[in-house]
Amino acid sequence: MDLLNTLVDKGLRRETPTRAEALAVLATSDDELLDVVAAAGKVRRHWFGRRVKLNYLVNLKSGLCPEDCSYCSQRLGSKADILKYTWLKPDEASRAAAAGLAGGAKRVCLVASGRGPTDRDVDRVSDTIKAIKEQNEDVEVCACLGLLSDGQAERLREAGADAYNHNLNTSESTYGEITTTHTYADRVDTVRKAHAAGLSACSGLIAGMGETDEDLVDVVFSLRELDPDSVPVNFLIPFEGTPLAKEWNLTPQRCLRILAMVRFVCPDVEVRIAGGREVHLRTMQPLALHLANSIFLGDYLTSEGQAGKADLEMIADAGFEVEGAGEVTLPEHRAGGGCGSRACGGACGSHDGGCGSHDGADGGCGSHAGGGVCGTAPASAPAASADEPRPDLVAVRRRGAGTDLAPNA
Repeated sequence: MDLLNTLVDKGLRRETPTRAEALAVLATSDDELLDVVAAAGKVRRHWFGRRVKLNYLVNLKSGLCPEDCSYCSQRLGSKADILKYTWLKPDEASRAAAAGLAGGAKRVCLVASGRGPTDRDVDRVSDTIKAIKEQNEDVEVCACLGLLSDGQAERLREAGADAYNHNLNTSESTYGEITTTHTYADRVDTVRKAHAAGLSACSGLIAGMGETDEDLVDVVFSLRELDPDSVPVNFLIPFEGTPLAKEWNLTPQRCLRILAMVRFVCPDVEVRIAGGREVHLRTMQPLALHLANSIFLGDYLTSEGQAGKADLEMIADAGFEVEGAGEVTLPEHRAGGGCGSRACGGACGSHDGGCGSHDGADGGCGSHAGGGVCGTAPASAPAASADEPRPDLVAVRRRGAGTDLAPNA
């Protein structure tokens, strides 16, 4: 297939595909799916080998968010029957993080619901970061606290944070249909603040909210321009009690095509499978490891994931290996904050589960013309047929942080 050969060549050179080529990946048929996975897998292995980075979420503060993000179980007005609690103390958060690290996680993502942190909240999280790093010197810590004010990213960096997550979630043109209490530009500004402070930026998307193929391509190209080091790909978890509870738009095959498209557009970036993989990929999860080089271990913010032991068995059975604490995740040319306008002259994009302060479907990186590329879908192509609803697979988290029960890790 000429399209896939072209995309592999571009991925190995860190060259951006055209939007038409990205759309063509999403338009491929189920008969072509294994060819698509194999092609994107070549790019993934070139930059990341067979390593899988494990990340672990700690929900520092759950529920009661004043923002109205339609996908979120913690949103203003949510009727979802989730855990609700205020800030964990630093020692409580450190114990929760230790469970994930014992299970093989390399990065801990500290997430708190809310529009953004107060200066007092930054102090709390700074104390938590220090407590975690006192016990685990080599652990990576990513903070995800919502929209940042001036100077807050710098304070988190000084406290020992390695990264900051804030997802774009969907395309700029449709963002107002998903959230009204803040803007797409607010989100972009926070990612840029993290970059400017020297934090490794983490920013991704949510698929399955009723968006078009064009929306998916637009948000991934926007992420490429922001140049995050990590791009979490979330698949909407349709929680009962949220406005998107009836949005069951994903099949396992479509999820794989989305991950492949992200890999082709962001070839040398950590692509992380975040919230919703168990719900929508289901038995196809091992195939997704050929596309993404990072996953969350165990549970998410307000929903339960598959058992941590099952995650580790899946990685081993699929022929992959868990990335060790001493191994560097990103390719050498991205060391020190990523490639792009700041590091390598824009070769991999101009200028970062998950984890997202209440982002990521629960978890804690133009023109739409076809251009004549073989297999390109026209701009008006319908989305893939909807998956059958599987509310039985949506399990509200009842263990771990905020409870007296042991976490899943």
